[in-house]
Amino acid sequence: MTLNIQGIHHVAIICSDYERSKAFYTDILGLTILCETYRSERNSYKLDLKVDSSTQIELFSFPSAPIRPSYPEAQGLRHLAFSVANLEESVNSLISRGIEVEAIRMDELTGKRFTFFADPDGLPLELYEA
Repeated sequence: MTLNIQGIHHVAIICSDYERSKAFYTDILGLTILCETYRSERNSYKLDLKVDSSTQIELFSFPSAPIRPSYPEAQGLRHLAFSVANLEESVNSLISRGIEVEAIRMDELTGKRFTFFADPDGLPLELYEA
């Protein structure tokens, strides 16, 4: 019996500053808010963001959440990659908003171009040219 996985439904991210991360993912990355919930019993927000027709990001805030080490690369989820049609246009959009972006590189296995940048908490994000 197989699992019959059809795609990725969502990626969950815990942020340190809810308002700052909400602005980053909506204003800078342009993701659409599907639902915003404040859970008073947890003193926590949950923000559902639309990435595309079938994928979401769940942005959480939790008081006193520990920092996750990223560099040198820690075990676990390495980064989150977004597919874009025009890499230069996307990079220029980020730079115009004050976001530092690494130099564009070529994936030696696929021949596709990509680059990295970070969210407000240092989570590595990738732009991958489709």
